[in-house]
Amino acid sequence: MRIKVRIFSILLVAAALAGTFVYARSGQSIFESYSIFPTGKTTIRLWYTDEALTPYLQARSVAYSETNQNVRIEPVLVSGLEYLEAINEASLANENYPDIFIITNDSLEKAYLAGLAMEITDGEDYLSSEMFPDAAIRSVTYNGRYIAYPFYFETSSLIYNKTYLEDMAAENLENAMFLAEAENAQEGSETTENAEAEGGTEEAAELSITQDMIDSEVEKNLPKTISDILEFAQSYNAPEQVEAVFKWDVTDIFYNYSFVGNYMNVGGRAGDDVSMIDIYNTDTISCMKIYQQLNQFFAIDADEIDYESVSQDFIDGKIVFTVATTDIIGKIKAAQNSGECPYEFGVADMPDLNSKYSTRTMSVTDCIVVNGYTENIAKANAVARYICNDNSADLYNNSGKLAAHYGIKYNDNNLSTFVDVYDDSIPMPKTIETSNLWMELEIAFTKIWNGEDCNSILKQVSEKIKTQITGEQFVEETLPDPENLDITEGLSEESD
Repeated sequence: MRIKVRIFSILLVAAALAGTFVYARSGQSIFESYSIFPTGKTTIRLWYTDEALTPYLQARSVAYSETNQNVRIEPVLVSGLEYLEAINEASLANENYPDIFIITNDSLEKAYLAGLAMEITDGEDYLSSEMFPDAAIRSVTYNGRYIAYPFYFETSSLIYNKTYLEDMAAENLENAMFLAEAENAQEGSETTENAEAEGGTEEAAELSITQDMIDSEVEKNLPKTISDILEFAQSYNAPEQVEAVFKWDVTDIFYNYSFVGNYMNVGGRAGDDVSMIDIYNTDTISCMKIYQQLNQFFAIDADEIDYESVSQDFIDGKIVFTVATTDIIGKIKAAQNSGECPYEFGVADMPDLNSKYSTRTMSVTDCIVVNGYTENIAKANAVARYICNDNSADLYNNSGKLAAHYGIKYNDNNLSTFVDVYDDSIPMPKTIETSNLWMELEIAFTKIWNGEDCNSILKQVSEKIKTQITGEQFVEETLPDPENLDITEGLSEESD
């Protein structure tokens, strides 16, 4: 019996050593896979580069461990410099590589071709239009596959000083009431009683103007087109501190792409098809000609403007309308809390150019990618979904990021408006061959803003990108200039 016990003990030790060896090699014990014996937790390592995410990811990691006894999430903040290269090196060396990592959607093709991004589990069922905006789904689509989980997004839209518009609305309503009273008084007899009643008009008007009436008037006066903003500027009795009715960063493509976004095609619906490139066409030329005209009405110096200064001027009440990204909400609230901003603000859809040409903003989606080298595929997918499935507002409250899915009840309607704008936005393309397009467009927009020829500049950009794609010198056939486009034409018709 003793001999049998010793033999059995030796076998147990050998099995334990073998299990330890397998765990050291793969990060997961064979016993864990088959649940023969209880073991330690599997670590799912998550790499990210934005320090603002740290509190949120740490909190989600702790919460996950409390309900999943066999898995531990390890968030790792790393440098954003040569990020994909670092992931690739760690994965090839099998040394502390990430099982999942966060990356912007425009880098997904590069990650996929390097073997660092794999198709997510049951993507067709998970990425439903009921849960995710259209832009989120398109942002993670590559060659018909879903290769990442949409996490959070950034986009831009029109921001307005709500206090100024409310003051103007109240004044308009009061004036309308005075006119109505005057007309009624004229129709009646010129008696002392009428005169006395007329003397009480101001008090009656003030009492009868409600906040609902003001809100309705503000909504009615929100610009639906850039032409509407021009008309607003012509009639607006601006407070002394207002220096500009409409001002934005004309040097950054993120705040300008909407002017051509509805007519420029880069990579098709999912931004992954290099055969679908349409930069130089009659509509984009027309839109840029209208864009160029705006310099006559909103004199913005491209050499001196930048987003930070514009944002600060808006917070200080020097601008009525601007184009901004979601970060401006946090900046305004911080200024309000410190007593440096006495104004309320609002977010609206990006106005169209005019009644003929519409706009469409650009967006970038940060995604959670399952590393193609992970040996814990099922658990990595489960962790990625857990992080992306959060319907609380904790992601925004802790990091200032807006989640790329529906179902979150924000305490601020402006955040919900940004989600709606994101839904209809154009995700940044994934194609490696067009990765420098945004730099080329920024240069082009600045040149056009400063008065250079729209037609020839767009033609040059298109030729450069298509040359990169084909590997051969590409020459576009010159398109005729569209007829003269007047941004001010039909202003009164549009305002009606």
